[in-house]
Amino acid sequence: LEREAENDPSRYDLGVLSPGIDPAAPLVRGFAAKGIPLIGELEFAYSICQCPVIAITGTNGKTTTTQLVERMLNACGVRTVAAGNIGPAFAARVRESAQVDVMTLEVSSFQLETIRAFRSAISVWLNFQADHLDRYPSMEEYYRAKLRIFENQTAEDVAIVKLEDKLPPIKARKITFSAYAQGGDLDLRSGVIHFHGKPVLRMDDTQLRGLHNAENLMAALAVGAVRGLDFAAMTEALRTYRALPHRCERIATVNGVEYVNDSKATNLDALEKALLSETRPVVLIAGGKDKGFEFDSLTALVASKAHDVVLIGEMAGRIAGFWSPRVPCRRAG
Repeated sequence: LEREAENDPSRYDLGVLSPGIDPAAPLVRGFAAKGIPLIGELEFAYSICQCPVIAITGTNGKTTTTQLVERMLNACGVRTVAAGNIGPAFAARVRESAQVDVMTLEVSSFQLETIRAFRSAISVWLNFQADHLDRYPSMEEYYRAKLRIFENQTAEDVAIVKLEDKLPPIKARKITFSAYAQGGDLDLRSGVIHFHGKPVLRMDDTQLRGLHNAENLMAALAVGAVRGLDFAAMTEALRTYRALPHRCERIATVNGVEYVNDSKATNLDALEKALLSETRPVVLIAGGKDKGFEFDSLTALVASKAHDVVLIGEMAGRIAGFWSPRVPCRRAG
């Protein structure tokens, strides 16, 4: 209805906001001005959920970790379904909550913006990096939205968090992980994931590669440890998992050239992790929607990894401005 909706004189008992709609949009402000209660889809579904919730957030790795947790729990006899930002929506699966032991949810900052009572028994904080600056006026606003995942947790709950991220005080009991530093409950030593100093999973025995995926596996294992699951059973389920399409997905090798689809890398951190996981010279195709990033922080890495860059989309000119002349950049229509 476009403009008509913004001026709709009708009154409603409740408005449920899709996470794709900015709460600052005129349509939303119009409802709020009339005193109509507004909640997000995440909160709406939670209000009728009949089992505990595992909530997984982070700038990168949410979907992979959510799928890892879903596969691992079901293989170990803990009934769960994955929903939320991963698709289908929480509201589309919440009626199944009476038949499962726990709901496994991928939650985004957009979904967390509008929570009230939403509480997860286990919250997973994978990482935090620059993103969504086309939606948020600052990184601080984006950070505050993400942090709401811990808002309603109590001392009875658990927060699984990246060791290096210095988070504000939270009430939940913390379990930490890192593939880049020692000292967490889970860490990586010579390509092997350790839990409290004991080896539990060799990365070479999995279908995943890169330190970022080691952290996704650590987060999933931490969820299982909280649930009291056996590590042998957990790792058996995780070894056969293959990442979804568009995530460092190997497409083909033609005349010795390997083609990789990493189009899910929609922020600087994801691009950095993808480049760091490659050991051979790269031709990088980059570009797309302008989300407000500054690309100078990656110039040295791109110069060291890529011998050519092909730029596409509305960001092409801005990226070339950052990377040329240190990196050979070509524009493609």
